[in-house]
Amino acid sequence: MTGAYEVLTIGRVGVDIYPLQAGVPLAHVTTFGKFLGGSATNVAVAAARLGRHSAVITRTGKDPFGDFIHVALRELGVDDTFVTSVPGLPTPVTFCEIFPPDNFPIWFYRYPKAPDLEIRAEELDLNACREASVFWATVTGLSDQPSRDAHYAAWAARGRRPLTVLDLDYRPIFWASREAAREQIAAALPMVTVAVGNLDEVRTAVGTSDPMEAAQALLAFGVELAVIKQGPAGVLGVTAKEAVTVPPVPVTVLNGIGAGDGFGGALCHGQLAGWPLEKVLRFANAAGAIVASRLECSTAMPTTQEIDSLLAEVGDE
Repeated sequence: MTGAYEVLTIGRVGVDIYPLQAGVPLAHVTTFGKFLGGSATNVAVAAARLGRHSAVITRTGKDPFGDFIHVALRELGVDDTFVTSVPGLPTPVTFCEIFPPDNFPIWFYRYPKAPDLEIRAEELDLNACREASVFWATVTGLSDQPSRDAHYAAWAARGRRPLTVLDLDYRPIFWASREAAREQIAAALPMVTVAVGNLDEVRTAVGTSDPMEAAQALLAFGVELAVIKQGPAGVLGVTAKEAVTVPPVPVTVLNGIGAGDGFGGALCHGQLAGWPLEKVLRFANAAGAIVASRLECSTAMPTTQEIDSLLAEVGDE
């Protein structure tokens, strides 16, 4: 693929080893499926499923799981040009338990260090980072060096170009404390134009989980659009000119992991299409709901037709 990317993400990648038996403790699961995973990677996949020219900047181990990641990305329509290996570090794997509708414990195996935290500023294609229509990063990428410096190099190249997104994706296991994460997020927010997170993630970012207070605090950092995912209360989107809340889309939840990434890819798609904020949020909400109704993450990402069909079904066209 050639030309500027519509969606370029940077950050976590791995292999999800998910149980094929819902409601069974991991100690007793006997069958598993192997899937492409990692939040930034999943967002690129979700955007590609919606027809967007997408790529991910990340790193793997030089091992069979790393080979699998390249194969899976290509099959799912994501450019793997910027996916490189790190000798001596294994490709991360992630296990989870599935207890619908709202309990999905996750175990990350990213030891001694995840290769995706070895993304280096000097190895970035800064022109690609600058020219991408959407540049999507996650808070996890700020948790260690040299990845943190690579993120700042990419942001500096973009110069706060519109649709520079920070996914607040706070995972306690990657941080010494919530306060340590908040310090890094506070430094990063002035570099981006869009911030996206759930209630716990915005509490980490700005110290409050009140949706409107959190949105206003994010805007005070210079963010132009704050998107707050509120679970059963729906999604709030706030800009300097408007505040929009859309309700959740009802589905039978199988595995909630990855729903936020499906939401993210659809958010990118809607913003690139130039839709009104309410339409963007409704579309993204439906995309996330569809992923939550499926087992895996990457290959669960829906097509435009599937999202439109769900919206029509619930009377939310």
